[in-house]
Amino acid sequence: MYRALQCRLDEDLSSLTHFLRARGVAHRITEERGQQVIWTRDEADAVIVRGLYAQGVPESTVESTSSAARPPRLAWQRMARLIPVTLLILLMTAVVALITGLGSNIQTVILFTFTPVTPNGYITAAPDMGQWWRLVAPMFLHFGWLHLAFNALWYWELGRRIELRSGGWWLLGLTLLFALVSNIAQWLFGGPALFGGLSGVLYGLLGYCWLYQTLAPNVHFDLPRGVVVMMLGWLVLCLSGVVTMLGFGAIANAAHVGGLAVGCLCGAIAGGLQRRR
Repeated sequence: MYRALQCRLDEDLSSLTHFLRARGVAHRITEERGQQVIWTRDEADAVIVRGLYAQGVPESTVESTSSAARPPRLAWQRMARLIPVTLLILLMTAVVALITGLGSNIQTVILFTFTPVTPNGYITAAPDMGQWWRLVAPMFLHFGWLHLAFNALWYWELGRRIELRSGGWWLLGLTLLFALVSNIAQWLFGGPALFGGLSGVLYGLLGYCWLYQTLAPNVHFDLPRGVVVMMLGWLVLCLSGVVTMLGFGAIANAAHVGGLAVGCLCGAIAGGLQRRR
């Protein structure tokens, strides 16, 4: 626990603690030598507490006691300010799904393949570094509504946690890195073929949150244990070939494993550094 701040024993901290609880900032208040001491899980949350205490809790956002226990629904304006990168990636994914007809419009699909397509309609064997955007572009391709909805839901869940904890630029960097590694892994192990989806990125974000939370627990990355078990179980099923046999189509297993591996590595490094601090 981190000592965020201390103040007089007779000072009313109810507004501050309601605000923190409503936004999922874990904290605790104790009495020590005639003063109130606010403790948080990590230094990042301690900075939030000190900033709110110094600037004052906005009156319009103070929640009543009955509603403080559950996070409030954020307005679109507030979400756009707090998680712009999460919303931008989801918007771009939706636009690509629209213009590609969820994979049915081949004329637009070929704009997002990992390797270019020849005039004869064949996918080339190697990437074209002159078309560098293709290294990450397949993450926007989706083939069917179920594929799109599943990936969009999990990017919303995992992406916003990272953006709220570490900022938009950090999430954008992780997203591009995980897309790059997972796409290269799929190309190396699967050969030149048509593949796409956010799944490789999602497994990267999952691994990042999982390892980071293991080493440096914080309220944002505290995923239910069942989520990690379910995602890893789905990965094993895909690797076993059962999912393909059931008619769900070809699965980009190498992208999933590559994304998870690099995500775990990044989470271990970032969580380890945070733990040392």
